[in-house]
Amino acid sequence: MKNNQITPAGNVRVGDYTYMTPMNSVMGKVEDFLNIPLHKGSGPTVFLHDIATVEDASDVTVGYALVNGKRSVYIPLTKTSDASTMDVVNALKAKLPEMQSLIPDYIKLQYEFDQSVYVINAVESLASEGLIGALLTGLVVYLFLGDLRSSLVVIVTIPISLLAAILALNMAGQTINIMTLSGLALAIGILVDQATVVIENIHQHLEMGKTKSRAILDATREVSFPLLLITLCILAVFAPALLMNGVPKGMFMPLSLAVGFSMVASYIFSQSLVPVLSNWWLKGHEHKTPHAKEILNDLSNVQETKMEHYEERNLQKITGFERFKIKYLHLLDILLDKKVIVIPLYLILSFGILVFGFLTIGKDMMPKLDHSRQFQLRLIAPQGLRIEKTEQTVIKTIDIIKSIVGDKNVDITSAFVGMTPSSYGTSALYVFNAGPHEAVLQVNLGEGYKVKSLDELKEKIRNSIHRQMPETNVSFEPIELTDKIMSQGALTPIEIMIGSKDLGDGQQFANKLISQLKKIPYLRDIRINQPLNYPTFDIQVDRVRVSQFGLSADEVAKSLVAATSSSRFTAKNFWLDQKKGFAYQVQVQLPEYQMSSVEDIENIPLVAGQLRPTLGDVASIKKVTIPGEYDRVGPRRIITVSSNIFKKDLGSATMDVNNAIKAAGIPPQGTVVALKGMAKLLEDTLGSLSIGLALAVVVIFLLLAANYQSFKVSLVVLVTIPAVLAGSISILLMTGSTLNLQSYMGIIMSVGVSVANALLLVTNAESLRLTYKNAQKAARVAGAVRLRPILMTSIAMVVGMIPMASGMSESGEQSAPLGRAVIGGLVASTFAALLILPLVFASIQGKTSVKSVSLNPEDIDSEYYDHQNVLVENV
Repeated sequence: MKNNQITPAGNVRVGDYTYMTPMNSVMGKVEDFLNIPLHKGSGPTVFLHDIATVEDASDVTVGYALVNGKRSVYIPLTKTSDASTMDVVNALKAKLPEMQSLIPDYIKLQYEFDQSVYVINAVESLASEGLIGALLTGLVVYLFLGDLRSSLVVIVTIPISLLAAILALNMAGQTINIMTLSGLALAIGILVDQATVVIENIHQHLEMGKTKSRAILDATREVSFPLLLITLCILAVFAPALLMNGVPKGMFMPLSLAVGFSMVASYIFSQSLVPVLSNWWLKGHEHKTPHAKEILNDLSNVQETKMEHYEERNLQKITGFERFKIKYLHLLDILLDKKVIVIPLYLILSFGILVFGFLTIGKDMMPKLDHSRQFQLRLIAPQGLRIEKTEQTVIKTIDIIKSIVGDKNVDITSAFVGMTPSSYGTSALYVFNAGPHEAVLQVNLGEGYKVKSLDELKEKIRNSIHRQMPETNVSFEPIELTDKIMSQGALTPIEIMIGSKDLGDGQQFANKLISQLKKIPYLRDIRINQPLNYPTFDIQVDRVRVSQFGLSADEVAKSLVAATSSSRFTAKNFWLDQKKGFAYQVQVQLPEYQMSSVEDIENIPLVAGQLRPTLGDVASIKKVTIPGEYDRVGPRRIITVSSNIFKKDLGSATMDVNNAIKAAGIPPQGTVVALKGMAKLLEDTLGSLSIGLALAVVVIFLLLAANYQSFKVSLVVLVTIPAVLAGSISILLMTGSTLNLQSYMGIIMSVGVSVANALLLVTNAESLRLTYKNAQKAARVAGAVRLRPILMTSIAMVVGMIPMASGMSESGEQSAPLGRAVIGGLVASTFAALLILPLVFASIQGKTSVKSVSLNPEDIDSEYYDHQNVLVENV
C-alpha cells in the first residue's frame, strides 16, 4: 500500500520559473503493482507477483442483482417529489441511446421494470372516464331540457371550467396525477350543476312570457347569490385538507384544490359565459299548450291553481315531465299530511343505517388493488445463509411463481439478493436487506394474465414456498408507489415497534406478542424483522498474551479484518487512471475459499513476514449467535414485529392487533410498545377527516345562518346530510368497498352537492313563505319548482360518475370507491331533498313569523323601518 500513494507536489524556483515536483508515487499501470518489492534491505528481493495476483476486479461480493433470474447490474431510478412521472420516464428513455454509447457493445442496456406504467395508465383511464362522464352528463341535461342548444351551453362550460382549473393547478405547483384528475372528475357534476341551474331558471322565466334578454337577466340575477352560497358551502366541505399533515395532506390537498379551482371557475362562467351563450343560441318559448306554464315560481294566482286541478283530474291528457310532476305533488301532499310520523322515521332510519354501517364497514387507507399484475415479496432464508444459497432460493421461487401463473405470463422478475456493498453510496431507502440471507423479489405479470384476486395469488405462492422450502419465510410488501408512500417505510400494513433498553426484554415480549398474533386467522407472514440470532464466531482476545508478543489489540484487529474481509477497512488506498481520470480502490484480500474453517481463522499471522504468532496463539474462538442488526429510536433498541393481512380490511386488523397487544400482557419495565406503519396512519387520518367533516358542517351552518338570518332555516338545509352519509355507507357496503381516503372524499363531495340542492329548494321555499304566509304551501310549491333542476343535476352527476364507479379501467380499483360513494350519497340525498326537506321546512317554519328579523331602520322590510328619516335623507 505504501508503494502506491497519492502525494502532493512541491515547488522549486529555478531562475525565472517555478517548477512543480510531482513524482511517480502512484503506479502508472495496473501491471506495475506486480513488480512492487516486498522485502526491505539486503538479500533476495521478493516481488508482489511472487505471492499474489493483481486484477481489475470488484469489491468483496455481498449482494447480487438478478433480472429474470440472471445476475445483472440493476440501476433503480426514483423521481423527486416535485417531478412529473411521465416527464422522468420520457426523459430517461430518450437518454438510453446516449448511455448505451458509453459502454462496450457486449453490454446491453435495457429498460426493464417500470412501475410508472400503472401511474400513466391510471391517469389516462381517469381522463377517459372524465370525458365519458361529461358526455353522459350532457346527454342527461338534453333529455331533461329537451333543447339541444341549452344542452350545448351546459356542455361547453365543462371543458372551459376544467381548463381554467388546470391552469390554476399549474400556478399552484400541482401536476396532473391520480388525485388531481379524481378531483376534476368529481367536479364535472358540480360544473353541470351550476350551469344547469342557470339554464333551467332561464327556461322558467322564458315560460313566463318574458323576452329572451329579460328572462336571461332576471334568471341570472335570481340565482346569482344562491349559487355563490353553494360554491362557498362546497368549498367548506373540503376544509379537512387544511387540518391534515404529512402524507394524507399530500394526497388530499391536490384533489381539494382541483375541486376548489373548478368550482370557482364554474361559478364565474355560470354568471358570465352561460348568459352570453344563452343570448346567442337559445330561442324564445312558444306556449302552444295551456299547461306549458304550469307550476312556475308562483302558484298564487287563481288561473294557475285551476290549471293544476285540471291536470290532476286529466292525467291521461298530460305527457312528459308535467305528468311526473303532478304525481310528485300528490305524493308530497300525502307525506305533508303525515309529516309528524315521516320525519322521525326518516331520522331514525338514516342514523340507524349510518351507525350500523360505520361499525360494520371495513376501513382502509387506500382502496386495495386486488387485480394488480405487479407484486413484491421478501424471502428470508435461515439467518447467515450465504448469498449463493439465497440466490438459489430466489431462482426456485421464480420457478414456483411460473408454475402457478404460467411461464409465458411472467413478463419480468427483478431481485436483489443480500446487502448493498459498503463502498457504494446506495441509499437503504430502496434496498434494506438485513443480511445475505434476505432477498427482495419484484414480479411483473404479462398483460394477458388476468389476476382475479391478488390476495389469492399471494396465498398460493406463500403456501407453495412453505411447502417446497419449509426453512424459507416469505413476506409480501407494497410495490405500488402510493402504498409505499402511505406505508412510511413500513414493510407490511401491520408493524409493531417494541422498544426497550435491554434487547432481551424486548425479544421476550415480542415472542409473547407473536403467539397472540398467530391466533388471528387472517394474519400472514408474522415475523420479527431484525435478525436476532445471526451465526457468529466469537473471538475473545487475551490482551496479556498479545502484549507479551509486543502487539496491541488494534494490530490484531487489523490483521483479522484484512484476512476475513479486505484491507479497504483498515488502509484506504486508490489508484488513479491517468488516461481516463478515474480513481480505483486498491485493496488486499485473501481468496474467500482460503478462509473456510475455524482453523483457518486461528492460523492468521499477526506480524508481517512471520508465521507466528497467529490469532490462535492470543485468542479463543467459539461459535455463537448474536443480533445481526441493531435498530434504535432515541435511547431504546427496537424490535419490530410485522404482519400482512389476508382478505381483511386494515381497520378491523388494527383493532384485533391492539387487542392482541393487550392480551400479551404488561411489557417489562422500561419497554414501550407502539403500533406503527399504515395502521397508525389510518387511525390518525380517519380521525382528522371526521373532525374536519364535522367542522365543515359547522362552517356551512354558520354561512347559511348569516344568509337566512335564522338558525332554524339553516338547520333545515342540513337535514339531508344524514341521508347522504347513510346512502354512501350503504352503497359501499353493498359493493364490498371499504371506507378509505377515496370513498371519504366521495362522501364529502356528496355532502356538498346535497347542501347545494337543499339550499336552492329552501331559498325558494322561504321566499314563497313570505309571499303566501303559509309554510306548507310554500314547501309544496318549492318542491315542484325545484323538482326538475334537482333531478337533472343529481341524475347528471350520478350518470357522470358511473364510468368511475364501475372500476373497469386500469385505475378502477383505486378510484371506484370515490364514484360509488358519490352515487350512493346523491341518490339518497335526492330523495331526502324532494320528499323530506319540504316536510321539515313546513314543520319548523310553520309557526315562524313572516315579519323581517332585520334591525336595520333603512330596510323597507324591517319593522324598525324609519320612514320619515329615510324620506328626509332622500330629499
